[in-house]
Amino acid sequence: MEIEARRTASAGVGRWPADRITAVWALLTGRPVSLYAASVLRIGYGLLYLIFLLREFPHRDEIWGPGSAWTPALAHQLFEQTGWFSVLALSDSRAYFELCYVLALVTAALFMLGWRTRVLSVLFAVVVTSFHGRAIFMTDGGDNLVLLMSIYLVLTACGRRWSLDARRNRLQAVQAGSTPEPAGSPFARQLRDARTTLITVVHNCGMFVIAAQVCFLYGSAGLYKVQGALWGGGTALHYVLNLELFRPWPALSHFVDEHTLVVAVAGYMTVLLQVAFPFVLFGRLKYPVLVMLLGMHIGIALLMGLPLFSGAMIVADAVFLPDRFYTFLPHLRRRAVRRTDSSRPAPGPAAGPGAVPAQGGPGGAPCSAHRTVLPAGRKGTVPAAEPTSPRSPSPTAD
Repeated sequence: MEIEARRTASAGVGRWPADRITAVWALLTGRPVSLYAASVLRIGYGLLYLIFLLREFPHRDEIWGPGSAWTPALAHQLFEQTGWFSVLALSDSRAYFELCYVLALVTAALFMLGWRTRVLSVLFAVVVTSFHGRAIFMTDGGDNLVLLMSIYLVLTACGRRWSLDARRNRLQAVQAGSTPEPAGSPFARQLRDARTTLITVVHNCGMFVIAAQVCFLYGSAGLYKVQGALWGGGTALHYVLNLELFRPWPALSHFVDEHTLVVAVAGYMTVLLQVAFPFVLFGRLKYPVLVMLLGMHIGIALLMGLPLFSGAMIVADAVFLPDRFYTFLPHLRRRAVRRTDSSRPAPGPAAGPGAVPAQGGPGGAPCSAHRTVLPAGRKGTVPAAEPTSPRSPSPTAD
């Protein structure tokens, strides 16, 4: 009996790695995960970069153009050392630069809308890479994360939800719903199945890489802060609020800096959230942590004047929200609309054209049975109708 129990236990221990490998393989190849989150990343980063390019439109020549202080010759020297590449450095012509800038705006807008996402995702990555590499010292750190995410999004099926591609696919499915699908040869079916599996695996790996990138970013930032004496003493945010380079609203920064205890608590909470973030992703504790991180990034955007960085981090945090959260949002919106409509008073029946209010009957009581309605084209006043009896003829209007 004891020998058989040992055999069963050893067999169970031997099956555990195989079961885990099978579960991981089923997760990678079974279905694409986080399709709504991938669409949120596409919309968010496309919109952020479009706003960024529009904001810098008056200064485009000083940052990336032929008139930039970081000349194309300096850019080529840096490319030789780093192996970087930029389509903006292919020519010094101003007309070429303006054409590239307009194409970048169009690419960001179409990528955000999800039109031909497979091709536009590659073009969007080329645009972000080119603008980032052309003047790497001229922008803030927010475009570093946008650069990484634009490359990762090439691997994902980020156009399956909330996109023009998804709308076109739905319309095609409705039109082709009555026509039977051609069977095809077994080899063709195998090719289609292999293509579907490959797309699923690449998409899932891309989403896992995005999630791992965000975890590494938060974890490394928190551990780097722990090593500093200013963060340990709770005075780091005090010095940040007094940097002239990062004070878009000096009065607001001064007001926040006056509350010493709040500043110290915010510094400690920042370090705690960043260090603990990778360890709370597999439970419900991640939802309040994400809410607090949202507040932290909003504070960075307002107090330090880094909206691109804060927006990039907020969009990146959306990868950790499950699809059921995004599918619940339309139901929540419809429920809110129904509650708003039910709180309004129901409108009464509208009076018809030419309707005359009910006239008073004998004794001043209203007599609704003698309501008179004018014809549509008739104007003027109508005398009050008197009660009639079978013996007296009804009054007639001349």
